[in-house]
Amino acid sequence: MSSGTNTSSVVEFIFAGLTDNPKLNISLFILFLHIYMITMVGNLGIIAISITNKHLHKPMYWFLSHLSFVDLTYSSAVTPKMLRDFLSETKTISFLGCAIQMYVFVCFGSSECLLLGVMAYDRYVAICNPLLYRVLMSSMLCLRMMVAVYSGGFVNSLVQTTSVFHLNFCRSNIIDHFFCDIPPLYKLSCSDLSINLAVLLVCGAAISLSCLLLILVSYTNIVLAIMKIRSAQGRYKAFNTCASHMTVVSIFYGTGLFMYFRPSTSYALQQDRVASVFYSIIIPMLNPLIYSLRNAEVIKALKKSLKLT
Repeated sequence: MSSGTNTSSVVEFIFAGLTDNPKLNISLFILFLHIYMITMVGNLGIIAISITNKHLHKPMYWFLSHLSFVDLTYSSAVTPKMLRDFLSETKTISFLGCAIQMYVFVCFGSSECLLLGVMAYDRYVAICNPLLYRVLMSSMLCLRMMVAVYSGGFVNSLVQTTSVFHLNFCRSNIIDHFFCDIPPLYKLSCSDLSINLAVLLVCGAAISLSCLLLILVSYTNIVLAIMKIRSAQGRYKAFNTCASHMTVVSIFYGTGLFMYFRPSTSYALQQDRVASVFYSIIIPMLNPLIYSLRNAEVIKALKKSLKLT
């Protein structure tokens, strides 16, 4: 990174926004407002029923409530500002505000990545060692896992945000995006990015790829264990307990790897915006819907909460 002119001359950034067509702003505002409302209701609902329903006082649903909290937090770091910008002529954000937005987004995005790995391990223990599940997944172990998840997100975000906001932004203050993300801010810098790219790669690999490896190993053992179950009903029941998590993992890692782990020469503005919308706004909405629709216990608890049964 260059040690020349510092970033104090940049007092604010301007977002290019999600679209260049101002006629679409109202329609997009309405669309994303509804998505955000569904995200809020869905994730708060998962948290509420996980806490209030005693049948869901299990490690799986405790982790699920934290997944909902993480989704709600990092979506809220992006969506409200984007909604306001749809109705504003100038889409500005202060230098400090941009740093805070990136920090919160990266912190809880990283935490979700780690949490999905923890949830895969939880499913592995539940299926491969069902008789020892309560012993192996003790309350203390679950608590330590969540401390590790949030600590990992905090440290990664601190490193990434500090790395980005020590750059010199001398080319422009217009961010070709709709929120303060790492790749768009790199494009504004005239500093040497070699260290930043190395930090992004190392930290990203340490979190994303290690968690992905844990998920793959867990599910390899899960599949082998399921294949040993003789009854088709038993295999279906075992597989069904993992289906929601596998769906969420596929969507989350698919968009995340596409966005951050490809050559910088292949970045295309429209592709980046679509991918960013998906992992920052759509995924937090989909996660509670996926778990609600595919998990019988969640459906039962939800119906009981709504007094439908």
